[in-house]
This record gives sequence, C-alpha cells and structure tokens, in this order.
Amino acid sequence: MKKFFLMIAVLMISFSAAHGHEMNDEIAKRIDQVFGTVYNNADEPGAAVLIMQGKDIIYSKCFGLADMETKEPVTLETNFCIASVSKQFSAVALLQLAEEGKLSLNDPLSKFFPEFQAPFFKEITLHHILSHTSGIPDARPRDDRNFVLYSTDVNSVQYMRTLDHLNFQPGSKYEYINPTFQLIYQIVERVSGVPFETYMQNNIFGRIGMRTCQYFEPNRKIANMAHGYERNSDGTWREYDYGEESFFATKADGALYCSISDFVRWEHALRDNRVWIASSKRQAYTPWIRIPADAEYGYQPYTGYGYGFFIQDYPGQPTHVYHLGDNGGFTIYAGKIPERDLIFLFFSTRPDIERLNIVNQVYHILGFDF
Repeated sequence: MKKFFLMIAVLMISFSAAHGHEMNDEIAKRIDQVFGTVYNNADEPGAAVLIMQGKDIIYSKCFGLADMETKEPVTLETNFCIASVSKQFSAVALLQLAEEGKLSLNDPLSKFFPEFQAPFFKEITLHHILSHTSGIPDARPRDDRNFVLYSTDVNSVQYMRTLDHLNFQPGSKYEYINPTFQLIYQIVERVSGVPFETYMQNNIFGRIGMRTCQYFEPNRKIANMAHGYERNSDGTWREYDYGEESFFATKADGALYCSISDFVRWEHALRDNRVWIASSKRQAYTPWIRIPADAEYGYQPYTGYGYGFFIQDYPGQPTHVYHLGDNGGFTIYAGKIPERDLIFLFFSTRPDIERLNIVNQVYHILGFDF
C-alpha cells in the first residue's frame, strides 16, 4: 500500500512539473509576441529583456543590434546607458552617508553649497531633491550648443549660484528635473572626501560584484558598449547619444552604463539589504509625493515618487517599484514587485517604442494589471 501511494505521489509531482513547464512555455510565447511586434528586424537597434522571480528566469531574450556599425548584437552582457535609472544609485549613496551619520536628509542645500546665494537654499533639503519636490527650476542655459552637449555635473548646476526664484514652495509639489540630482555628485564628494566615481565604485559597484558597470566619460572605452539610435525620416538610423543628445555626460542623474547581468546583482543587493539598511529601503520605496496627471514626466495612475524610485500602489495589486530612463536613443525600464520577488528589466537602444504599454502588456500576461 505504501508503494502504491509513493507511486501516486511521484506521478503527481511529475505531472505538476510538466504542467508548470508547459505554463512557463506558454507565458514565454505570449511575451515573445509582445516584444516581437517591435523588435522584428535583427539588423535594427534592439533590446535586452529579463524577467526573474526569485532565482528562476521566467523570460530572457535579446533582440537586434547594440552597435549598427560593427553589427554587434545585443546580449545580456551589453552595457546600455541606463539614463535616469542611474538616479537610484545616487540616492543610495546619500542614504549610505546618512546611515553613517555623515549627513541628514533634513540637511539644507546651503550646508553643502554655501556659494548658492538665495536664502531659499536654507529651506530646500536633501529630502526635497531626492523626491523631486525642491521647487528648483531647470534653468540650465541652452544658448551655447557646446555647453548643452558636453556639460558635466559641476558646470551644469552653476546657474543655481545666482538663481533668484523657485517654481513652488519646497515639498508642496512634484516636478521631475535632472539638475537637482546632479547636485548629488558634489555632495558625495564634499561629504566623503573622495571623488564621486571612487565612492560609487568602492561602496556600491565593487562591493556587490558589479563587474562592468561604470559612468560614461568621453575618452573611456566601455566594454560591450551599446549605442543609442534614432530613426531618420527615410527609415534609416542615426546614432543618438554623446555629442547628439543634450546633457548626456552628467553622471549622478543619468550617465551610468550597465548590463542586465550586472543590474540583476544590483537588484539582489537592494533586496537583501547589502548596500543599505532596511529603514533606508523603506524610505526609498515610500511615495513621498503623488505624481499629478499633468506632470511632464513620470505620470502613471496611483503613482508617487520615493528616493530615486517611482512607486505605484494600484488598487488590488502588489506595490510596483520602478524607474524609467531616457537618454538619446536609450529607452530603459527597470522594475520589480518586491512582494513577489519579481524583477523585470527592459533595456532598449531605440526610442520609438511605447515602453509602458509594452511593460503593462507583459505584466498582464504575468497576472498583474497596472
């Protein structure tokens, strides 16, 4: 009798495993159809996609080219400019320094930038710049083409020295702008006493084994580097990144190159609290401000902004934590559902896609509706 029940148990397990495999194959086929409608030409700019739950890969596929000149295909080791997804790394750096007592998120900007003349810099805190609620306008001068194309984190924010107005009272509204995150470059240097890049390598990239992740510099070669592209009116493609796109090289807000393989290491380090403590994670994933429907960047229903992350609390759905990245031809989505230990990464070298439409279609296939 025992042998009979044992045989039944084995058969049930085998059926369950086979059925699960069939379900996974069906899910992958449906996801393939979503991406295949856009990335259907192997000779065009492409994308890398990875969906994981825990240690299990639900979907992994690469499409098209990383470099149209060399015909190098996209792989999971291709280093994309992850654009504004870079902001979460800068946010974690400030949170680390806060954990060490070297600064407080309630510190005013005037503490770090005494050269900024306006009295309102005494009211704007690190919390405000991390949550895009500072009120500081993006008043970077755009009349000098060289400045626009080649500006660094330091010279990009020089206009704040003589800034004489805010768009709103700090903390009262959301307005997504890049220059406030560029300030983090100098804050990290002034507080830690080491160059920003050194701090990030020692305390984040090297610490968790991110092997090739690095900030863009004009004269530095990046291994497996992708280029961004834009489609011409005649259907051909042109390169669209450094030297073509404005403010491409500023680091703290957007010039980090990373592969999907390395980004998974980052996600696991965030999940396992290896780059921060649990209370810092809660702060970063708290929606400090709701994003209004008329926002120029970042609106989705039921979505707010934390510290370097968008947080969506859609009714009846688990919390969706993510960020978007747009720089030149690069179009990036890096998201997760922490409650389900699900990671969804979608890195593209072309901007002519309906990114959130694609993402939400995939989530629907996986059983979520955002």
